[in-house]
Amino acid sequence: MEVSLGLLFALLLLLSQEDLCKGLRRHDFPSNFVFGAGTSAFQYEGLQLRMGGRQEDVKLMSDTGLEAYRFSISWSRLFYHVAGRGTANDKGIKYYNNVLDELARQGIPAHVTLNHLDLPKHFKMSMVDGRAPRLEDFKAFADVCFEEFGHKVSHWTTMDEPNINGFAGVLPYYRCYEFGNSSCKDVNPTNVEYVVIHNMLIAHSEVFKLYKTKYQNQSGWIGLNVYTFWCQPFSNSSVDVQATQRVNSFMFGWILNPIVNGDYPELMKKIAGARLPSFTKSESEVLKGSFDFIGLNYYTAVYISDNSSSSKVPVHGFREDMAAITRVDKAGLPTEGPFTPIHVPSDFSGLHKMLRCVKEKYGNHPIYVQENGFASGPGNALNDTARVAYLKGYIGSMLEAISNGVDVRGYFVWSFVDVFEFLGGYTYGFGLYHVDFNDQDRRRTPKFSARWYSRFLKGGINVTMNIKNSGVQDFSFASDESI
Repeated sequence: MEVSLGLLFALLLLLSQEDLCKGLRRHDFPSNFVFGAGTSAFQYEGLQLRMGGRQEDVKLMSDTGLEAYRFSISWSRLFYHVAGRGTANDKGIKYYNNVLDELARQGIPAHVTLNHLDLPKHFKMSMVDGRAPRLEDFKAFADVCFEEFGHKVSHWTTMDEPNINGFAGVLPYYRCYEFGNSSCKDVNPTNVEYVVIHNMLIAHSEVFKLYKTKYQNQSGWIGLNVYTFWCQPFSNSSVDVQATQRVNSFMFGWILNPIVNGDYPELMKKIAGARLPSFTKSESEVLKGSFDFIGLNYYTAVYISDNSSSSKVPVHGFREDMAAITRVDKAGLPTEGPFTPIHVPSDFSGLHKMLRCVKEKYGNHPIYVQENGFASGPGNALNDTARVAYLKGYIGSMLEAISNGVDVRGYFVWSFVDVFEFLGGYTYGFGLYHVDFNDQDRRRTPKFSARWYSRFLKGGINVTMNIKNSGVQDFSFASDESI
């Protein structure tokens, strides 16, 4: 039987595409795996008092095909008075119950974060003189959340990105360095980041213990989130390799080692010495194993080079101990984290490597990729083909990690809709849906990425789908808060 050359070519092309797409369709992920998207209270809610627009967004989530939604609860919405605890605000409780009920109606599980880098004003102002919220305050807030909402929440995260909160959350004017706020008292600028994280880790472990002892019948999971990026030495020199090891310890081991092993990494203790607080025996015992899952936020790989000369500066703190220069782009200028990519990377293997690294160093615990996303500028808001290339690249990288035995349970795009970015405001958006902030109703419009993600979730396409490059532009910007 004769077969036309054109038909033969078409058949060969189809077969080659199927081979490339093998293992990358939605149904090739584990049966317990969930795909979702997220927002946070401070960045998304604003002065929103009624469900209205949020109810419409939940319907959009359902239409998109989301299998989970990650969001946070505003401490200030539940406790709006100065003390930050006590009798909860009934309107705040009603608001979040309405959100959770609507998610349940749409069949979307709730993944809820207790603290997503926002604090009541009373606590934020108290940081000026070095005081942080008391452990009892955070436990009281968590207790109300578990009591009121726990039976509707499948996964709790105590804190988002404590490692970022530790060094970025005490920037001027709250920073107590000699050039910082003059009202700072009794604060040592050489260990302020270490003290902040130390207290946050203890608070996390106590809230974990509270949930496990008082609310175990709710059958939910509870974990902690950490901001990550794959660290690649800038060169093969021994000093750059050693700098990369320091960054891994100071950025990720800072959080992961205590919750897995009950103590800080040995390299951190050696470098920081007495400036790094120590856990008591009882604190270490409560902290060790204080998670059901680990949440990772991942945006890009970063090049690391040595900066040992930083130890010569007058004030020697966290950054000087880490003694490293970071670059998102190897040819670019040094930047300080958090980091977002300045263009779609040609190599997406960083996420796969990061996931395998966590497994090999800390054990094969359940992991959720709780944030992964790409910013686009106003000139490329709807035709965000660059974001699609980014998402499909990292979804494929994550699947490779799963195929290598890493216990990844879920993936959340940051963000579901455009939100207020902590350092960028509304100048760019991470959302799958564009928000017209000049419109009174904040009209939502699906970007190309929303349509693509929806088709992928519903099994219509695979993540190696060809995308016509129609005006893709890289949106370059400096170091940015990608949350």
